[in-house]
Amino acid sequence: MPEPLSEPLFEKIALVGIGLIGSSVARIIRKNNLGRHIAIATRSLETLERAKQLGLGDSYFAQAAEAVCDADLVIVSVPVGASQAIAKEIAPALKKGAILTDVGSTKSSVIAQMQPHIPEGVHFIPGHPLAGTEKSGPDAGFAELFENRWCIFTPLPGTDPQALEKLSQFWRLCGANIEIMDADHHDRTLAIVSHLPHIIAYNIVGTASDLETVTQSEVIKYSASGFRDFTRLAASDPTMWRDVCLHNKDAILEMLARFSEDLASLQKAIRWGDGDKLFDLFTHTRAIRRSIIEAGQEVDAPNFGRQAVEHQK
Repeated sequence: MPEPLSEPLFEKIALVGIGLIGSSVARIIRKNNLGRHIAIATRSLETLERAKQLGLGDSYFAQAAEAVCDADLVIVSVPVGASQAIAKEIAPALKKGAILTDVGSTKSSVIAQMQPHIPEGVHFIPGHPLAGTEKSGPDAGFAELFENRWCIFTPLPGTDPQALEKLSQFWRLCGANIEIMDADHHDRTLAIVSHLPHIIAYNIVGTASDLETVTQSEVIKYSASGFRDFTRLAASDPTMWRDVCLHNKDAILEMLARFSEDLASLQKAIRWGDGDKLFDLFTHTRAIRRSIIEAGQEVDAPNFGRQAVEHQK
C-alpha cells in the first residue's frame, strides 16, 4: 500500500454515491491524505447519515450539485443507469479545470449518457476500478479494496494528458494498477470476465431455489459442495446488476451466445461419455485458475482466502 502524502493531491474531492466503492475511496483518501476536503453526496438521507456517523467525509449533501461545487476531483459512484441524471444535475456546478470520473462497470453507455452534459473546460475521464465484494453500502467499504487491482480508463479523444496522469496518480495512490483501452473493448472484456459470471451465478441460484425435487433446506444444508460460491456473486447489488445488463446488452448477449455454444458442446461430451474431452477442458480451466493466482489477483488459500481477508478487515 502506498505511503500517505505529506501534502494532499487534491484540495477538494467530491464523492457522488457512497456505497461499497465510494466509501472505500473515502477511506483511502483519508488514510493516504489524497484530498484535503471530502464532500459526500447521496440521495438517501439514511445512507448520508450513516456516512456521517462513520466519519467518511467532511461535508455531506443530499444534492450532488452542492457537493461538487469547487471540487477539483469528482468521482461518480452510482448505478450506471443513473449516470445521465447525475451528469445533468452536477454539470452547472462543476468548476473549470475539475476532473470528473466514474466507476461504472460499462463504459460506452456511461459516456453516451454523461458526455453531452459536461461543460467545456471540465476533464471527463471515464474509469472503472475492477474491485468489489458482494456487499454494499457505506459500511461495506475498506481502504485496501483497490490494492493490486486494475483501474481501467477509457479516455475520450482530446483528453488532457496532465489530467489523465493526475487521475492515474490518484488511483495508483489508492493501490491500483492502471490500464487504458477504448470503451467498446472494455465493455466486451468485462462482459466475459465479470458480467457473464454474475449472470450465470444469478441463474444457477435461481434454478436451485426453484427445483421442486430439492427442498430449500437441502440447498442451504449442502451448499459447501459448490453452490455456496455461486451465492456470493448472486448476493451482489441487484440495482447495479440490473443496470449492467441493460447498459451492456450487446456485449453480454454476444458472450451469452458463446457460452451457450460451449455449454452445448459440454452437454454433448457428457451425453456420449467423451472422457478425454472432459478431462482436457477441466485441465485447461484449472490452469487458468493457477494463472490468476500467479498474477496476484487471487490467493491460493482455503476458502479462496476469504477468512484471512475477513480477519484483516
